[in-house]
Amino acid sequence: MALLEVISIEKSFGQTRVLDGISFTLDKGRALAIIGSSGSGKTTLLRCLNFLEKPDRGRILVNDELLFDAEDALTQRESDIRRKRLNFGLVFQAFNLFPQYTVLKNVTLAGELLLRERGKKQADAADGKQIQDEARALLAQMGLTGKEGAYPHQLSGGQQQRVAIARALALKPKILCFDEPTSALDPELTGEVLRVVRSLAEKKMTMIIVTHEMAFARDVADEVIFMDEGMIVEQGPPQSVISNPREERTRQFLARFSSEA
Repeated sequence: MALLEVISIEKSFGQTRVLDGISFTLDKGRALAIIGSSGSGKTTLLRCLNFLEKPDRGRILVNDELLFDAEDALTQRESDIRRKRLNFGLVFQAFNLFPQYTVLKNVTLAGELLLRERGKKQADAADGKQIQDEARALLAQMGLTGKEGAYPHQLSGGQQQRVAIARALALKPKILCFDEPTSALDPELTGEVLRVVRSLAEKKMTMIIVTHEMAFARDVADEVIFMDEGMIVEQGPPQSVISNPREERTRQFLARFSSEA
């Protein structure tokens, strides 16, 4: 049974249709790469999955639970949306760390706020220690031991993005989403972030990765979706979509991408 089901998602901004009938499923422990030109709807799709945008049509289910139905207002209550958003972790292009907080605080903050929202005005000592211990373990997993007290401006771009990944993992999401996680990095730092994502794939973390790194998508993803003009043009194993595409639009995109590389 699929962990994630996306059914006929549509989204428009004014007269511009950005997503047009997007449907796919994702099984637990699988990595899905989404590729396509800028403006094809990839980021908007991630934002809809994370409830940062509200689809105009369609449904989203996780573990067979209906999280969103555009025709059912009961699935769109803001109090429930915050809870449902915990199913997804999102790593942004531009890190979006809090500059006034240390690395450790950036990772622990969401967990501390969640405890308060659930009725604990202040985390007790045991709760606080568990949150901090788990955050330190995640930072160690990201190769950032010793950086807990640093501030974002004291880190390289690659280090900041790894903190952002640790922060997304801290709430134990069922699905981790990456929105072009290396687009703000120079080539020297891209590799260190991709190595972290690759290690998560090897540990069978369920992931959706919007990326322009074709070689990475081919090597790491279990499934690839190519989007164009808000629609899924082609979907399948990376060996098919990237290495031997069936659709002319996919071939044109990959040829253009290769010529720009």
